[in-house]
Amino acid sequence: QGGGSAVIDMENMDDTSGSSFEDMGEMHQRMKEEEEEEAEGETGAGEEEDGEFLGMKGLRGQLGRQVADQMWQVGKRQASRAFSLYANIDILRPYFDVEPVQVRARLLESMIPVKMINFPQKIAGELYGPLMLVFTLVAILLHGMKTSDTVIREGTLMGTAIGTCFGYWLGVSSFMYFLAYLCNAQITMVQMLSLLGYGLFGHCITLFVTYNIHFHSLFYIFWLVVGGLSTLRMVAVLISRTVGHTQRLILCGTLAALHMLFLLYLHFAYHKVVEGILDAFEGPNMPPFQRVARDIPVVSNAVLNTTAKAIALTL
Repeated sequence: QGGGSAVIDMENMDDTSGSSFEDMGEMHQRMKEEEEEEAEGETGAGEEEDGEFLGMKGLRGQLGRQVADQMWQVGKRQASRAFSLYANIDILRPYFDVEPVQVRARLLESMIPVKMINFPQKIAGELYGPLMLVFTLVAILLHGMKTSDTVIREGTLMGTAIGTCFGYWLGVSSFMYFLAYLCNAQITMVQMLSLLGYGLFGHCITLFVTYNIHFHSLFYIFWLVVGGLSTLRMVAVLISRTVGHTQRLILCGTLAALHMLFLLYLHFAYHKVVEGILDAFEGPNMPPFQRVARDIPVVSNAVLNTTAKAIALTL
């Protein structure tokens, strides 16, 4: 019995060991399946997260493109609006909308100095009259070049005259506006252009008369009277719009000196400067072409003498 019981115990032990091994295998299989399921779940979750991330990224990229397109359209509209604004001729229309009667009255007023300087004098904010005076001064300079002894070679001097007149008008107006800003004068750039442009009316009268009547004494008279009146007009207007004696002295003294010296330059030095420029670019003045008698050779002299003797003998 003892042996039988031992055999039975061994069988039970074998059965128990087999079942335990089977249980271990099943547990291992279940653990492996659970790990695979967990791995699949993590993979699915990762794919879902990646999809969500890619979706957010695509949405952000689409929003960025839309914002960039909107900014481009807004910038394009602003640029086109600015270009059409500056290209529109209606902006300049108020500065040239003036009647001929008003221009004539302002030309006469430019030669009459104002007496009341206690309050700011009115300045015409138009550019038609000054622009026409600048072109008139250009024509007078060309006329003076033709009536003088200046030799015009290979073209015209219109470019030099236009550069001189417009350079003075625009350059001195800009400089005086900057100086007026420093001196706290109540004047705008358009008013300065108009004031200086109408001030050239005295220059046009003086140069037109003295280019046709060549007397230096007559020029000095016109320079002092006509040029001085137009300069006094501008000085009086600036004095009425400037506060402070030092500021008035600096501003008005600079304008008077530049305006009067420019008239002297146009009468005495302009032609010489232009001739110097032409000589620098085109070479010195070439002497005019002259006909020179050719020397008759000795053979032709002998032929002529023989012919003359033969005619004399026949006669």
